[in-house]
Amino acid sequence: MTLLSVNLNAVAQLRNRRDLPWPSVTGIARVALDAGASGITIHPRPDERHIRRTDVYDLSALLREEYPEAEFNIEGYPSDDFLELIEDVNPQQVTLVPDDPAQATSDHGWDFAGKGNFLTSVVQRLKRGDRRISLFCDPDARHEGVTAAKATGADRIELFTGPYGACYDDPMRAQAELTALAETAAAALSIGLEVNAGHDLTLENLPAFQLAVPGVAEASIGHGITADALLFGFEEATRRYIAVLAEK
Repeated sequence: MTLLSVNLNAVAQLRNRRDLPWPSVTGIARVALDAGASGITIHPRPDERHIRRTDVYDLSALLREEYPEAEFNIEGYPSDDFLELIEDVNPQQVTLVPDDPAQATSDHGWDFAGKGNFLTSVVQRLKRGDRRISLFCDPDARHEGVTAAKATGADRIELFTGPYGACYDDPMRAQAELTALAETAAAALSIGLEVNAGHDLTLENLPAFQLAVPGVAEASIGHGITADALLFGFEEATRRYIAVLAEK
């Protein structure tokens, strides 16, 4: 079964439209975890346009005190400030992404050829027995990125599924993207890397993804689940995503 980690960036971004404490990021985290989510994902950016630094500490305390079995996954570019935050909070998983601070959202994987030495040093700094490291990875027909990710010492890759998610009105292109994702996942698993996935996954496109890309350990989902929560409520939306991820 692929586990669900609920990304709360969109919830935080909605809250930040007003100088008010709602929707509560920790409150929605409780709803998602009580509904069966296995973990919480956040991506604190330097400008705090959604997740704030205070949210990181509040969520860390919530998970530690009330949901000790849940996983805390923190995404981000490995700047000095980010690395210090990780070492202070000590989440169970760190997902390193190659984002420029000005990007609206993650939109590509690492250039492993150009950044391999840098990533190796970061992975070795962050890796601990109680913490896994995942690297954001584009589908890669030649599997060079997967091999390079393994060489850094990382534990997992996170497949960037954004191009697949963008194919909602183009079935032929969607199938091509699924094939690339499946081949990349298989290559990663064959050399001992576990596989996560995330970006623009929805209730509509997850079934085909699950069928085409077996062996995914965890899916990080934020925008889709938040959009569906407007229709179903966050509890029911979380349950629906868990149900889809449990299907074979």
